[in-house]
Amino acid sequence: MTVNELINIIEKWAPPQYQEKYDNSGLQCGDPKQEINSAIICLDCTEDVVNEAIEKNCKLIIAHHPIIFGGIQNITPQSYVGRTLLKAIKNNISIYACHTNLDNISTGVNAEIGRRIGLKNPKILSPKKGQLSKLIVYTPNDHAEKVLNALFEAGAGRIGNYTECSFSQIGIGSFMPQNNSNAFVGEIGARYNEKEQKIEVLIENPLAKKAIKSMLRAHPYEEVAYDLIPLSNSHSYIGSGMIGEIEKIKTVDFLACLKTTFNCSVIRHSNLCRKEIKRVAICGGSGSFLLPQAIRHNADIYITSDFKYHEFFNAENNIIIADIGHYETEQFTKDLIYSYLSQIFPTFALHLSEINTNPIKYY
Repeated sequence: MTVNELINIIEKWAPPQYQEKYDNSGLQCGDPKQEINSAIICLDCTEDVVNEAIEKNCKLIIAHHPIIFGGIQNITPQSYVGRTLLKAIKNNISIYACHTNLDNISTGVNAEIGRRIGLKNPKILSPKKGQLSKLIVYTPNDHAEKVLNALFEAGAGRIGNYTECSFSQIGIGSFMPQNNSNAFVGEIGARYNEKEQKIEVLIENPLAKKAIKSMLRAHPYEEVAYDLIPLSNSHSYIGSGMIGEIEKIKTVDFLACLKTTFNCSVIRHSNLCRKEIKRVAICGGSGSFLLPQAIRHNADIYITSDFKYHEFFNAENNIIIADIGHYETEQFTKDLIYSYLSQIFPTFALHLSEINTNPIKYY
């Protein structure tokens, strides 16, 4: 298997189009055509993780956080980023990062957090807009089913838990074949009318190119009339954070469970304005930007990290903020990636990094 083949499998799950604009998910260094027979999975790629990859003879490191993040002016031993990249390159090790694109899918980082706290009926806390398009194509009646099946096979027509969703309308299409045309029906220079179906399907933007190619292969016309229209609809399965419910529990007991589940040395929290916890909002990593959405969705508590001092005031006794730590919220991401890949490649050698890369220590 090549590095690129494994990356393609990951990106079918977490398309890079879903990453935030500031992010740098993707291949950080290495040759995408390199043959590999094992990979190591980590939260952060550091020198120690590269050493671990060398010891385990892994030629690919799959990280959650990109080692190259923001501007980088040089690769020298003067910084941990430079030393890490130099060591990886010298040892022919590729580094790949799957960051906010994995945060923003409904089966990603937040789903794993939710699973570990027993979250039920989870939904995206802040769904993203601009992730969907409508594909409209006109086809002869007797080819409509073939074209529709081709679209469905390419992933079009999915709405939430429903697949093969479409709308069709019968009408009349007209065209006049010109010289050098190879018309499916009709004669050159003569207008022809054909009974056609207008087919409409919803499609996630990362699948649009694939769906159009599949549709064109199935379509009988030499020149196919179709529209791809961007939509401003929110995508209820793509976005930031997650919200759901747990079995009602006393607040102090829930905080104790959080400390145990996420191995927290400390939880920074706002005023405990709820005696019991039922409705829970979560966001792996830095999630202070989602506090208004958590309040709007009537969450009793919001679990995330990296809240600044003054941001705790914004709870205003409407919600409990529980800052459990950045590393702590995302530490199980490597287990999530391992589980996904091992189900697809049960015989491929996958290793979970044994290095604790949390740069924050508690006295």
